[in-house]
Amino acid sequence: METRRDDRITRLAQALKRTDKLHLKEAAQLLGVSEMTIRRDLPAAANGVVLLGGYIMRDPRQHIAHYFVSDQQNLNVSKKQQLAQYAAALIEPNDTVFFDCGTTLPLVVDAIDNDLPFTAICSAINTFLALKEKPNCRVILSGGEFHADNAVFTPLEQVTVLDALCPTKAFISAAGMDVRQGATCYNLNELPIKHLALQRAQTRIMVGDSSKYGKVLPARIGDFSLFDILVSDSPPPPALLKVMQAAEVKLCCG
Repeated sequence: METRRDDRITRLAQALKRTDKLHLKEAAQLLGVSEMTIRRDLPAAANGVVLLGGYIMRDPRQHIAHYFVSDQQNLNVSKKQQLAQYAAALIEPNDTVFFDCGTTLPLVVDAIDNDLPFTAICSAINTFLALKEKPNCRVILSGGEFHADNAVFTPLEQVTVLDALCPTKAFISAAGMDVRQGATCYNLNELPIKHLALQRAQTRIMVGDSSKYGKVLPARIGDFSLFDILVSDSPPPPALLKVMQAAEVKLCCG
């Protein structure tokens, strides 16, 4: 029994590499067991996995440096999934698309039709793991030094793969969208690849669910004028909407 329990917990830990949390019902379906079995498996932290408020997630005490299990772990998964559907609909056959880091972008990838042929560029391991499951996707992973806190690779040399490519679209994650500070994110090491993707892409798409409105994070991506489209689950509040409209950002919010 203990071996089976350990196996279930390991499978949950592997699943959490693709998303910030799993609903208890989703976890039960994934493992083919009852919700009560999972509750018995996880009375406390086990292999870095905990049950909190009906959701399976990484233990924040063990992953305090991982931004996606701090404030991000409380996000409504349904908002992300709704956003992902809107974002995936923007991708056209034979597009070359840059996918940023973050916990929302793998859901965008999952929402892409498996029959759609496209080329993907990414610098985050969780995004790469989602992209490699798309049968008609050519995946290009930007390498370099791996950072466990946000699961990204940063180049060791001045030249990156984006210097040789011109994406048709770039999806850039914003962890904060503010009237004064514009688009922000958690980690400074994300900024160089974000900025290069924004320079190279024909269409620049900011991605962030409605919980990001009004937030300011430590690393500033830039003004909203850097972006052509905002994809979210609902429109911004009036003051933020006014600033984005002044920057000529189009809304894709359902």
